Amino acid sequence: MAKHQAVGVDIGGTGIKAALVDVAHGALIGDRVRVATPQGAKPEDVLGAVREVLDTLEITDQRISLGVAFPAIVKHGRTMSASNVSDDWIGFEAERFFEDGLGRDIAFTNDADAAGIAEARYGAARGKDGLVILTTLGTGIGSAFLYDGALIPNTELGHLRHDGESIERWAAYSAKERDNLDWDAWAQRLQEFYSHIEFLFSPDLIVVGGGVSKHAHAFLPLLRLRTPIVPAVHRNAAGIIGAASLSHG
Repeated sequence: MAKHQAVGVDIGGTGIKAALVDVAHGALIGDRVRVATPQGAKPEDVLGAVREVLDTLEITDQRISLGVAFPAIVKHGRTMSASNVSDDWIGFEAERFFEDGLGRDIAFTNDADAAGIAEARYGAARGKDGLVILTTLGTGIGSAFLYDGALIPNTELGHLRHDGESIERWAAYSAKERDNLDWDAWAQRLQEFYSHIEFLFSPDLIVVGGGVSKHAHAFLPLLRLRTPIVPAVHRNAAGIIGAASLSHG
């Protein structure tokens, strides 16, 4: 069974989640474990939290591979940005840091890219030709581009500009909560975001992920786009599933 299993860890701005994954079918095995992201999200503190979730899972079989998804641009194992985490991660040898700290090899990738892989291999983007854009709406806005199923890594649509700052500050799900917006008011902000994406990239499909996608019926029908837009199948588990899948090959 171990050959069809892997562990995925999804590090976010507010929570760090992990689970054992059946990579043959893209499904969680057992319960998902979650701890709060440490205040300030400095490297040593985040590593400690990752150790905590892995200890809770009690996975001791070294044949089970490990993938870690992180909210930053990732190039050759180095984190090149720091959105919703400490600036200490900018230019940081993160993959090596986690491998040394955990005592094992890992697959290390951007969190939205991991979610995109999950949806391309097992979810709403499976078998879709052309350009699929996945966006995750949460603390910020992550994005993944998939062309004929192949990942184009490190897109950062959440950092398109709006009134001089990243649009995720205005349109992410955290902005809905912060500004106490109802679905209609939030959808107006999303309309501007997605219309701009549609104009720039002419995608064939847009997939909306993140935990709020479970409420897709409340806001996606309010959007007026030429491009089909659908909720992610794996919602908030997509980062875990994608990271695990990438670690498995």
